[in-house]
Amino acid sequence: PHTGGHVGFSVDVTDALTADWAEGAKQTVTVFCSDPSRDEAIPRGKQIWTDESQGIWYTRTSGIWQSVWLEPVAPVHIAYTKLTPDIDRGMIGLELELGGRNRFAGAYEGQSLSYEAEIHFKGELVARERVAITDSQINRRDIYVFGDSSFTQLPHGSGRCWSPHNPVLFDLKLRLFADDEEIDAIDSYFGMRKVHTENGQMHLNNRPFYPMMVLDQGYWPDGLMTAPSDEALKQDIEMTKAMGFNGARKHQKVEDPRFMYWADKLGFVVWGEMAAASIYTDKAALRLQHEWSEVVRRDYNHPSIIAWVPFNESWGVPNIKDDKAQQAHTLSVYYMLKSIDQTRPVVNNDGWVLTKTDIAAIHTYSHGNPDIPEEAAKVQFFKDQMQDPELLMSNYHAALPVFADGFEYEGQPIMLTEVGGIAYQNDGEEGTWGYTQAADEDAYLRQLEHVFSSILASPYVSGLCYTQLTDVEQETNGLLTYGREYKADPEKIRQIVRKWRPNIVRHLNTD
Repeated sequence: PHTGGHVGFSVDVTDALTADWAEGAKQTVTVFCSDPSRDEAIPRGKQIWTDESQGIWYTRTSGIWQSVWLEPVAPVHIAYTKLTPDIDRGMIGLELELGGRNRFAGAYEGQSLSYEAEIHFKGELVARERVAITDSQINRRDIYVFGDSSFTQLPHGSGRCWSPHNPVLFDLKLRLFADDEEIDAIDSYFGMRKVHTENGQMHLNNRPFYPMMVLDQGYWPDGLMTAPSDEALKQDIEMTKAMGFNGARKHQKVEDPRFMYWADKLGFVVWGEMAAASIYTDKAALRLQHEWSEVVRRDYNHPSIIAWVPFNESWGVPNIKDDKAQQAHTLSVYYMLKSIDQTRPVVNNDGWVLTKTDIAAIHTYSHGNPDIPEEAAKVQFFKDQMQDPELLMSNYHAALPVFADGFEYEGQPIMLTEVGGIAYQNDGEEGTWGYTQAADEDAYLRQLEHVFSSILASPYVSGLCYTQLTDVEQETNGLLTYGREYKADPEKIRQIVRKWRPNIVRHLNTD
């Protein structure tokens, strides 16, 4: 049996088929799922544990909520690829795993196995090589895709690096051969891009990059966590970009891979996040670690994913401030992620009480409403915070310290990774939950202007994530309604979001 409801798995059903399956006899494949709703050690994220949703908790999803398919494969076939871009050397690192070789060792007895990798960029062949296979785990092989070994200049001018404004992809075809007979083939793609942090900023392709994201819960009115169509996933990204944002933090949900596919194609950065359990136990800790390893393995090749968020607001680790076991749990996940992925920063306990982390991620909903005279002091204090690093890193936001006991700020990029949450309802539905309220579109835009202008004027904040993309059930603080309608003119929102502060050099990737 497979444990975990966020990442798929595969099963070889050959031996379960009846003897006459090759003659077209009908077969039935049954998959059984168990999802005990009262087991609090199951990573479930924003799914509520009661029968009715309330506050920031949403209706539970159970059963199979992502795609299922049958696929015929050769007895020995390509089962997994790991693609690691290195723009500084102009190379792609390629690792392969073969499936079926141990089980079907005799299928190609006496024949030599090899694979061929063929890489194109915009129709131009840039690399092709044939490699002999001696084991089912093929060690990393670096292939030049920007030129040959004499390549010395970073290729920004060539337009071959992936970014939100230039989402170019290389096409990859892999063929598996037994002697000279092709026995398997797959078509894929990859993006050449680099993510790192330096001097208090995130960098994309060695240039400063400002993540301007939305918090995306990934819920829909009819399917809950299941999108109604592939087009719906694409539309969410297109509507977000139309409002001036360049990415999303997928919140407490491991999204359908088709979302990342469209993010790769359309140019949209993603922070990948795992759903949390509601309690800390040995079982909960082991389940989270197990599923995280599956998430990273599944989604590693997507250039759009630029950060991992293993923990959020101490969910599942409620005593992390001073509990050494819970701190150790977050450290073990941090280093586990680093052990299999050196290409992305890890945000460890996004929001507050951070431990070992590559980004100082802070949540604040203390912006106040500029239309309410009684909140004038609160509005001003929010602006003052953005200009004062000590206030910014204080415990004012949630009455909790930014770092847990034994950990401290070490110069990481400071980002407001949850902010806003302005409730404005224009669709006639019930529910007005949000952090502040707006009576009409003009008031809504004024509050947005206050939040974004205050943050973008800060010389200390190097990225933000606005709460949130859509309304979800009773929560009405989305930029879009639950049915994916704009609440305000997207161009007006874009003008607010794109009002960049002049004292920071902006990377063109934000365009």
